[in-house]
Order: sequence, then structure tokens, then C-alpha cells
Amino acid sequence: MERIWQQRYPKGVPNEIDPDRYSSLVDIFEESVSKYKDKIAYVNMDHEMSFNELDTQTRDFAAYLQSIGLKKGDPVAVMMPNLLQYPVALFGILRAGMVVVNVNPLYTARELKHQLSDSGAKAMVILKNFAHTYEKIKDDVKLDKVIVTGIGDALPVPKRWIVNFVVKYIKKMVPAYSLSNTIDFNDAMKKGAGASFKPQTMTGDDLAFLQYTGGTTGPSKGAMLTHRNMVANLEQVSSVITPMMNDGEEVIITALPLYHIFALTANCLTFVKHGGKNILITNPRDMPAFVKELGKHKFSMISGVNTLFNGLLNTPGFKDLDFSSVKIALGGGMAVQRGVAEHWEKVTKSPLLEGYGLTECAPVVTTNPYDIEHYTGSIGIPVPSTDIMIVDEDGKEVAMGEPGEMWVKGPQVMVGYLGRPDATAESIKDGWFATGDMAVADDDGFFRIVDRKKDMILVSGFNVYPNEIEEVVSSHPKVLEVAAIGVPNDSSGEAVKVVLVKKDQSLTEKEVIEYCRENLTAYKVPKLVEFRDELPKTNVGKILRRELRDEE
Repeated sequence: MERIWQQRYPKGVPNEIDPDRYSSLVDIFEESVSKYKDKIAYVNMDHEMSFNELDTQTRDFAAYLQSIGLKKGDPVAVMMPNLLQYPVALFGILRAGMVVVNVNPLYTARELKHQLSDSGAKAMVILKNFAHTYEKIKDDVKLDKVIVTGIGDALPVPKRWIVNFVVKYIKKMVPAYSLSNTIDFNDAMKKGAGASFKPQTMTGDDLAFLQYTGGTTGPSKGAMLTHRNMVANLEQVSSVITPMMNDGEEVIITALPLYHIFALTANCLTFVKHGGKNILITNPRDMPAFVKELGKHKFSMISGVNTLFNGLLNTPGFKDLDFSSVKIALGGGMAVQRGVAEHWEKVTKSPLLEGYGLTECAPVVTTNPYDIEHYTGSIGIPVPSTDIMIVDEDGKEVAMGEPGEMWVKGPQVMVGYLGRPDATAESIKDGWFATGDMAVADDDGFFRIVDRKKDMILVSGFNVYPNEIEEVVSSHPKVLEVAAIGVPNDSSGEAVKVVLVKKDQSLTEKEVIEYCRENLTAYKVPKLVEFRDELPKTNVGKILRRELRDEE
């Protein structure tokens, strides 16, 4: 469709970006560590790491990887939560000319085996807490080297010793494991400091990341993201936020895990590019501790998923924090619900803006303009140099305002899935990436996700979108969280079921259904209501409808 959204770009936002402005992410990194060397890049557990220290440590880690015989283009896996060791490993791998394979630390042995085998990883950096998982598959997946690290390893002594002692012996968070061919992270850093580092010549066509998709339709697939893909998306993100940014001054709260593409690009890479300070939250699920950490920082930005924002708003002490420096909160990964966004705005006096992205698009595709003051219910407008088309089942463009599958084209779209030519051909058609998301566009070029294609519920021939049901149910004052799914039904094919967590224990099934009758057409009203203490979620906090459907 015509780029009608460009008329809505705020002042200072260009229609196009140059995806070849930098030849690689390494160029951006080296420019930033030189420009912002005395600024703080990362903070974790009250310990600060400057851009200068980040430069030195990533150089040492890159030198270590090269010293053990790894070559340009070799995949290196990283399996850890948000710790200072993560950016050191990440940028060290990239500076060595190698490919980062991000691994969810909560993977089972089966999932880990698949990802290491599929990616062809040569080495892995892993938190000791999860080394026992790798031990179960060590004979099936031969790695040249396993670099193990403790939670406190990047902290100064004696704090390092205390944290690691408590984690291992008091909290017993490190199950016993037996591995050969391992080296401690700090020993690897020492070896790297004494080794020569050979800078690599990188081009936009070189792979930067093998970023694995969630695997909701079979085994997870490795999206091949080149340096050009990542540079393009960084330029796109920069173009839409630069007018509100003060380079070298911003403080971003990074609660989403950096191994996830959302936080990887929006937090880790973007704020290194702009000289920002990343506050790394290792365990955001501990909401009281998270709120306490927020109280230590005059932060200007925060990213998250709907469940994270909702959790903060319902944690004692959050509303008492100082929000005077907050410019924006960015929601993604799942739909931001109106009730959560409006509550956030009321408490923080700053907007919660929704964006949209996919692993295969590095990830940002759309975002709401920074000058929007209130929640719109849309995912915003495409970032510069991005085209979107809404199509029907036959791949033909639908009329404006009609729902259909959203297709995306732009320099941020991956080159394909590793070793999966059939899946690549199925997803990328003439340069257009078929997202699998159902969306509608309005006359101003703002897009709204109706739902995931595969999550759609078919009731007596009518399409029912779970997002709409969840939006209504979550607005009930006694509801904390909700998921809507379709379940088999003899008379209507499928029926709507809602699974929810109460905010007020007096809530009844009858109340839920009556509330829905007041706000939804009859065929959309849930036939079944189930109460639970918690809903299944991904490690990012995204509610797993699929798991609920599988139970049925």
C-alpha cells in the first residue's frame, strides 16, 4: 500500500534511512566506546561498567575466542540472564567476527540440544546455574569450549565472592554438574588480556545473529540476521527516537532479557549507539526487588511487555517512585491492554506506547510516534524504509480498513531461516515477509493487530479474536490477567473460553460472563470461565495461549 503514514511522521523523522551507513554493528560499537568512553554503559547489582571498560573487556573476550582457534563466522552461543557478562560476551563475539546465538537460559535439555545442533555452535558462554542442563546433552553436542560464569563474576571482590557463595550454598541455585573442556569466564578474560586481538573486516552481508523463533509451530528456527539487517533496524529505531533523545544522557531500564530480540535491539544495541546507561535487571519476576531497584535510578525510558507493566502497577511502592525523568515506556512482545496503558499513564504521567516487531525483522516494524500523548490501541506506523501490505488468503491486497494478514518489506527483514529453504520460501514471498498476524490499517496509516492468525477462534463461522476478548475481560476491576482461547464445541465448532487470575478473590464466573455480555456481541461472549493462580508465560512474560489450548 501507499506510504500514507509518512505524513504522520513527527518533525525530524526521515522517510528513509541508509542501511549501509555503517558496514557492521562493530563499527557502531567502536564509534560509541570512543565517543562515550567516560560514560556509564551498564549497571547491574549496583556495579557500574563504563564504555571504556566495555571496550577493554570485549576486546579481551574477542582475543580469547580467537586464541582458542575459533574463526570468523563461527557461531558462539550465549546462555545467561541480564548480567554484566552478557554485553561483554555479546560484543566480544561480534568484534571477533563471529555469530551470536542467543539461548534462553530456561531451555530444557531437549530444546538446548536442538538449538546448539541446529546452529552449529562451536562454543558457549553459560551461567553455572544452567550448566547441568548442558551436561545432559554434552555427548550429543560437541562444543570446542564451554565458558562458565557465576552470577557475581563481573562484580569486584569481595562482593563477587559473597554473591557467588550465597547463590550456590545459601540459595542452592547452582545444581551440581560435571563438565570437561570448560574455563571460568574470568580466567578466559585473563587469557584474552594476554593474547593478541585481530580485528576482522566485516560487511553487511556477514551474519551477526542466529536468533531463534519461539517454535510455536514445530522446532524453533534460526532467523539469520545479518549486520546489515541489524544496522538498518538500529538506524530505523534511531530515526524515530532521536528527536526526543539526549545522546550520552538517557537511562533505560532493561528488565526484558537481552537474549530476546526486543531488548537486544531496543535496549542493548540502541542505547550503546546513543551512549545511554542500561540498568540491567537480572530477575524482574521478583517485583518488590525490581521496584526497589527502580527507586535508585532517575530513569528516562523503560521497555517491557504488558504483563511486566501490569505487575509493576500492582506492586506496593511502585506508585511512590519518582517518575519526573520518565519520557516514555515502550510496550511490545504482546498486545498492550488499554486498562494497563491508561493506569500506567495515570501513575507515571508518561505514555505507554505500543510498537510491533518480529524476530525475523530484527525486530522493529512499527511504533507509535513519540509525540502521541495517550494510548491509541494501535501498534503505530511503520518505521522509515518499511512497507506494509494487508492481504487476503490468496496474497491479494485487501481494501483499506479490511482485516487480513500483514506482510512486511524492508532492509531489516532477515535473509532466511538457517537450513530451512522450504520454511524461508513459505515466509518470504518476493521480498515480503508474511508475519502470520492479522491486522487492519486506518486512513492515516496506523495499524492495529487483530490477532495471531493461528490464535483466531471460529464460532459458528464467525472470526473471534482473542485480543478483543482479553481487552474486555482485563478491563474488569477484579481481573489481574486473562487469556482467551477456543475450545471444541459440538454446536458451534469452537467456543470461547477465558482463563484468568483474580485481582479480587470475590470475583465469580457469573460476574465475568455478565460483564462480557454488556461489552461483546453474543457469539463472542465466553462460554467457559476458569480461575487460576497464574497463567503460563514465556520467560519474557508473554502469556502462552498455545499451552492452554494444548491442555484442552
